[in-house]
Amino acid sequence: MEKKAQLKRNAITRRGFLRDAGVLAAASVFMTPRAVCDTPKKSGRPSSFGKAKSVIQIWFWGGISQIDTLDPKPNAGYDYCGNLNKTVKTNVDGLELGQLLPELAKCADKYAVLRGLTHGQNAHETGAYLVQTGRMPGRYVYPCAGAVVSKFKGYDAGYKGMIPPYIVLTQPMGRFSEAGFLGTRYKPFATGADPSRTPFEVEGIVARGISRQRQEMRRKFLDDIATFKKAHANSEYLDKSKESVEQAYDLILGDAGKVFDISTENPKLCDAYGRNWFGNSCLIARKLVEAGVPYVTINYNGWDTHKNHFQQMQRMLPITDKAVSSLINDLSQRGLLDSTIVWWSSEFGRTPRIQWDPPYSGGRHHHGDAFSGLLAGGGFKGGIVVGETDSKSMYVVKRPTSPSDVIGSIYANLGIPTDAMLTTPQGEQVRLIPESEAGIKSDGLLYEIM
Repeated sequence: MEKKAQLKRNAITRRGFLRDAGVLAAASVFMTPRAVCDTPKKSGRPSSFGKAKSVIQIWFWGGISQIDTLDPKPNAGYDYCGNLNKTVKTNVDGLELGQLLPELAKCADKYAVLRGLTHGQNAHETGAYLVQTGRMPGRYVYPCAGAVVSKFKGYDAGYKGMIPPYIVLTQPMGRFSEAGFLGTRYKPFATGADPSRTPFEVEGIVARGISRQRQEMRRKFLDDIATFKKAHANSEYLDKSKESVEQAYDLILGDAGKVFDISTENPKLCDAYGRNWFGNSCLIARKLVEAGVPYVTINYNGWDTHKNHFQQMQRMLPITDKAVSSLINDLSQRGLLDSTIVWWSSEFGRTPRIQWDPPYSGGRHHHGDAFSGLLAGGGFKGGIVVGETDSKSMYVVKRPTSPSDVIGSIYANLGIPTDAMLTTPQGEQVRLIPESEAGIKSDGLLYEIM
């Protein structure tokens, strides 16, 4: 009898422990802001592997300030915040953004904020190369993420689209060769021109000052005088040439080229994006991934704000806020966000401490020790913050994230194994993503949001 009673008491104790543990676990969820996540899984294939089909990379060329945007520190004081010392609450408990991002605050549940980005490099060329390739400069010039995706999701993977698989709006960055040792086959097609003008005169597709009617007349005239082509019309001699010509004309005059034309879009949607260079670029990027293009980069210049930083922020951040939030919401409403990664990236951040002295007049300099980014869609979970900086956004204090962590996570969500190999011109086999880079802190792939 005594033995049975002891077993009963033990059972009650175990039940009580499990009950109490459950209560404590539930309580801890509510005591911790649900935006914060700091327990990364260290290995294994993420459940989001292969969910994405396309990437829209928004490259803030020059280095966008983390403390004024995704990692605000309103209590840091005037020498760090200037007149941008307020935050805006988002639709995610515990997550706040800089005061000039109110529209992005309304859709924070759709993206993850990366506050622990770090590589310690303060030169544009090195920082850009690192963030775009995941590698430190060395023996080889490695391809950037766009070129890698172009290889694994483009022509080598049977891509049949009329639009090239890797598009840059509007100019290449020029800091290094995007295709690296992969070669010209994987270089981006840069549109050139100005998307805010009508028509958007995409280089090689829309000719300046030439109407559609005149282009059609030119085509007919060329066909009429092409005696050599007529003489071999029934042979296979010119089949490849004819195919290439038809593809070119389909881009210029057919349906394929219409992906660069926003005149058919709902005027209210165009208003939402902003009807400016960046807003129209974001809208065209959405049209491109909707047409099946695997990788689109928007090279968004003007963020190297050594001088007059706050005047620039007051001008550029509202434009950015409106366009990026519209892009994320538009993709979501069309059912494209699940298959499209939106990647907010920059070569580094800006120094938290403001340079007030002339000639800078309130500027911020290069800062590679701690900066921020954003990932939305394509299998990445929204409403989560990964990483943390100190009280002034100077250094990463929790969950350091290297460029290779970010790029590797993007590759994984695209279904590209991070341990896949590339072959250099010298015949050497190298990994897509390095296992580590000397001197760069890293906690591995972003399993917290995958």
